[in-house]
Amino acid sequence: MDLISQISQQIATVTGGDFVCTNQRSLGGGCINSAFKLEGKDSSYFVNHNSAHMLDMFIAESAGLGAMAETQTIRVPKPVCYGVADNQSYLVMEYIPFGGGSSIQQLGEQLAGMHRHTSDQFGFHIDNTIGSTHQDNTPHDDWVSFWQQRRLGYQLELARKNGCGRKLVNNGEKLLELIPKFFTDYKPIPSLLHGDLWGGNYSCSSEGQPVIFDPATYYGDREADIAMTELFGGFGHGFYDAYNAAWQLDKGYSVRKTLYNLYHIINHFNLFGGGYLGQAESMTRRLLSEVT
Repeated sequence: MDLISQISQQIATVTGGDFVCTNQRSLGGGCINSAFKLEGKDSSYFVNHNSAHMLDMFIAESAGLGAMAETQTIRVPKPVCYGVADNQSYLVMEYIPFGGGSSIQQLGEQLAGMHRHTSDQFGFHIDNTIGSTHQDNTPHDDWVSFWQQRRLGYQLELARKNGCGRKLVNNGEKLLELIPKFFTDYKPIPSLLHGDLWGGNYSCSSEGQPVIFDPATYYGDREADIAMTELFGGFGHGFYDAYNAAWQLDKGYSVRKTLYNLYHIINHFNLFGGGYLGQAESMTRRLLSEVT
């Protein structure tokens, strides 16, 4: 039985229906995965697929989408099933037609609502990926140690192994020790985060609803989500005004956002190399100047 037939059979099993694929259409799946749309008589599904050894990535993505969907605050593609078929791992999700225009303010309001869903600890019950890089979500009671060990420290060690040079390593080690100074008057709570919220992971449904997808979900400081929205062009003033009207950001966010985005820039160096090293070095120097 081929990949499409096996996936169709699994969809029918988990939905309790009688799904028969009548058409398959290839879609853009991003930098890591391939994707296609499966169409049946009365329903359609979005399918991401990759090599069989990538199944854990799809299991984690399904968990993240499920956690966000359960908040009933902002729309995400609901996960349907995952598995391995024909030497391919796959994740089947609700198919959401895009193309409508929505209010960016609505996105800000709904994201603030999602962030109000909290946990007792930082992290998540399952590790996932940021891009294709492993993301360790081992739960912590303390946010500062979580960020030192599970986020920035982990990326810096990868960067060292990838040949970033002594400048970033030395300044990065200094910064890790000084991270508590960014939190002297601010105590984050463990909010449910998308984790990889840039413009490429946001769209609008044909009905005009904001939709976010491709998460790297965990419970963390909500500022980390907002910071990443500013990293590659920003979401526009309406988004930030609406978010702040719903839940005002702390005044120290303007400095800490560089600390949070440094994680992503070093990850981009680890994935793609090139000019991201210079950007990471500059951000590290800027952060050290704030606390030394």
